[in-house]
Amino acid sequence: MRKQELISEKTYQLLKNDIVTCALEPGQQIAQAELVARYRVGMTPVREALRQLAQEGFVNPVPRLGYIVSAITADDVQEIYETRTILESAVARLAATRGHDERLREVAQAANFTYEYKNRQSYSNFLVQNKNFHLAIAKATENRRLVELVARVLDELTRIFHIGLDLRDSAKEMRDDHLALAGALQKRDADRAVELVQNEIARSQARVVEALTRYPRRTITARSTVELGRRRFRI
Repeated sequence: MRKQELISEKTYQLLKNDIVTCALEPGQQIAQAELVARYRVGMTPVREALRQLAQEGFVNPVPRLGYIVSAITADDVQEIYETRTILESAVARLAATRGHDERLREVAQAANFTYEYKNRQSYSNFLVQNKNFHLAIAKATENRRLVELVARVLDELTRIFHIGLDLRDSAKEMRDDHLALAGALQKRDADRAVELVQNEIARSQARVVEALTRYPRRTITARSTVELGRRRFRI
């Protein structure tokens, strides 16, 4: 790979990471000159990174203003959390009923992790561990497609998770949720595992909705966050 291609790829990864971790917040206006200074690169890799991220939906071009970071809409939150609830409820039930003991021990080993409130790097580390924990549950189902689906949904939720984590310190609550879920799976208590998964997802959604309501510039919504907060998906 040529030097220019390496610079362009690095710029793309840096910008995408800043968007995903909400260092550049949803709805925030950004200009190419600011990114040149931020990443200490030329204008060409910045333009290429912005074009690629616009194609992926992370930024939107605004005439005469440059770009804005794509908003997280209330519809996005509702749809993604509904998908996660359906998917991970089924995964938890399958893992509890047919997961091998060794797989469930791996789930238990992956459950004990936390984060430091108001530390963005800690958030990022936490979300990697969180993804690994939920993927470990999916792997216990011995269904490759379910593992891929869980991974895809969690990747899509990364920006949303960052917003929820920044609202208040929920580190102990989340750690306790994961440990309780791992325990239910090891006991083969499928009903309890599904209940714990659904409760964890509902609390996560509530945090995000509250954050979007408190910081409204993060969302451009076709449906009010108040209405969204009243809707609860049940299986």
